Amino acid sequence: MLTEIEKYILDHTEPEDELLRELYRETHVRMLHPRMASGHVQGKILEMICQMIQPQNILEIGTYTGYSALCLAKSLPENGILHTVEINDEIEDFTRSYFERSELKNKIKFHIGDAREIIPTLNTSFDLVFIDGEKNQYCDYYEIALPFIRKNGFIIADNVLWSEKVVDGNLRNNDHFAHGIKDFNNLVQKDTRVQNVLFPVRDGLMVLRKL
Repeated sequence: MLTEIEKYILDHTEPEDELLRELYRETHVRMLHPRMASGHVQGKILEMICQMIQPQNILEIGTYTGYSALCLAKSLPENGILHTVEINDEIEDFTRSYFERSELKNKIKFHIGDAREIIPTLNTSFDLVFIDGEKNQYCDYYEIALPFIRKNGFIIADNVLWSEKVVDGNLRNNDHFAHGIKDFNNLVQKDTRVQNVLFPVRDGLMVLRKL
């Protein structure tokens, strides 16, 4: 159930297109953990950021059902490419079916496997990296991807508030995702290779610029 302010935000944000609307609806009907899909407002934020920085090559770590990938790819130029990597091969057919229906399908390269193994094989310099994979592996993704990001390129990391568990002083030791997010946030905060700002959008977006 939307709060009054959430409804107001949606009412004053450009509508999502029909394919994204269907994808979001079907994700909630057919998938476990549908909240993992970026959704309307966050998708528009990702699209707007891409329109501002005009990336040529984008890397997405964690495709899920493809909502964020379709938003990121919208602003790519004619020869731009989005590489998106998903470890769960059980949802590949569902996700790929929406990519194939999109006019952006020739700009999206969909990889199935462990991003930590795939990234070094891409031999590509990236203007933007969107991190939204396994939360306990964020530090690994960051360190592996950073050398492939051009100077003044950007990283966006999703879920960096992790349902506000990042400020929970009594986290269980076995809450690996929460600890992974906290470790990532602390890592980038101390890293002199980047500038960073944390936006309280949805579950938290960390935006970084490589110096």
